Amino acid sequence: MTKADVISKISEQTGIDKNDASAVVEAFFAVVKESMEGGENIYVRGFGSFINKKRAQKVARNISKNTAIVIDEHYVPHFKPSKEFVSVIKSSKKIKG
Repeated sequence: MTKADVISKISEQTGIDKNDASAVVEAFFAVVKESMEGGENIYVRGFGSFINKKRAQKVARNISKNTAIVIDEHYVPHFKPSKEFVSVIKSSKKIKG
């Protein structure tokens, strides 16, 4: 499913115009990006959490040059689904096929 499909589905289910639904979806993504960039985590009860995970400094190998390089510690965005969300997916009859 693409972002356009999500916007169409929201428009159908809520009865609002596709342009308004698009604006809402884009605004949501912008808020998530800005908040996480600022170091804030986002918790949506019943859905999941958007969190910044810390990756420790490590030594890696550049295979083509056969040299060691140091990768500094950094943060990566991560989504952790809630228990309710996971249970809905696990019990889905459509996914099990």
